[in-house]
Amino acid sequence: MKLSSRIISRISLALLLLFALWASLFYFIIIEEINDETDDALEDYSEYIITRALAGETLPSADNGSNNSYHITEITPEYADRNPAISYRSEMIYLHSKKETEPARILKTIFRDAGDRYRELTVSIPTIEKEDLQEVILWWIIVLYISLLILIIVVNLWILHNSFKPLYAILKWLDDFGVEKEVTPLDNPTRITEFGKLNSAVMRAAQRNTDTYKQQKSFIEHASHELQTPLAVSLNKLELLADDPELNERQLGEIDKITQSLNQMVKLNKTLLLMTKIENNQFPDKKEVAVNDLIKKLIADCLEVYAQRNISLLLNEDAVLKISMNETLASILFGNLLKNACLHNRQNGIIRIRISSLSFTVANTGIPEMLDEASIFNRFYCGIKKEDSTGLGLSLCQSVCRLYGIEIRYAFINREHSFSLLFPTLR
Repeated sequence: MKLSSRIISRISLALLLLFALWASLFYFIIIEEINDETDDALEDYSEYIITRALAGETLPSADNGSNNSYHITEITPEYADRNPAISYRSEMIYLHSKKETEPARILKTIFRDAGDRYRELTVSIPTIEKEDLQEVILWWIIVLYISLLILIIVVNLWILHNSFKPLYAILKWLDDFGVEKEVTPLDNPTRITEFGKLNSAVMRAAQRNTDTYKQQKSFIEHASHELQTPLAVSLNKLELLADDPELNERQLGEIDKITQSLNQMVKLNKTLLLMTKIENNQFPDKKEVAVNDLIKKLIADCLEVYAQRNISLLLNEDAVLKISMNETLASILFGNLLKNACLHNRQNGIIRIRISSLSFTVANTGIPEMLDEASIFNRFYCGIKKEDSTGLGLSLCQSVCRLYGIEIRYAFINREHSFSLLFPTLR
């Protein structure tokens, strides 16, 4: 979720609750005010009738054509004691003028006339117009509430979008940034202090990462070159020393161990040098590589190894796969995947290879559990340490894939470890 969307959603929720509370309070206050005005009118009308009744003057017509009506009834002192002198209520009354029942506001007042007799005056005002007014007020509150909420959200979105433009520019610049490329200037003018500081911090961090990356690559490249000669010399001297007839079996065994260690160092050195060359894009030439033919050639070279460990190999060619890449890197990529499937397989295991028009998959039996998907392509990662493994095979494959935009995936399916290559036109 975007930051602006998260902020707007929270603002909208808060405003929704606040406006709902405000609208409810406003509506009930308005309705209460309308009822007060109606009750005031009832009081005035009631006082007018009581005053005329006590003065012995002629009372107005009980139904004066205005929908207001009244009637006076004589009551007992006991009734007067039990009931309040003035009471308001809302009831349904029958209007003779309209010949129908309608809601009305009623005021009942108990008083004593000149003869000291208790009487009860009932005055009513129909609330037909009041209910219409209430409905109009309610609908207008809803309309204003929704309109105001939408307007506030739109305004907030516009403000946030314009306020976060420097942040979006930084994010876009970071998307295009790569440690293997030169750091381009961050063109992001802003008058906001925090974004200005962020611009500077991002530029410093990017430059520092790029410099560190270059230093590491340079170190690996130079170290690999410098190590080649002494390693070759050491191996040559060990071979000459092993030919000495005066050496006993124990001494020859020690020389053999040293030779194996040096060979492992030579292999590691060559791999690191190769990865540096790949990252420096020192394999520019490309040609169309027939993957089907290459896989068959690589399998033929490994048949003896497969036979020693009794590993079954199943090749499914669903289509002819041809890709444009450096031929050497293609051999390294597919060769490493096949070597990995054999090296980490078990005795009497299986290797399954599937070739389609836009993908390549190799699956093998092995340890009965999934590998660490987050670390498997890291340099020097070994799930289970193998004697001939440098821990760079899959990392080397990933470097080649990254160079050509190929996606490499790992999965653990049906107790088999599967590595798939998805070529760019497939995605």
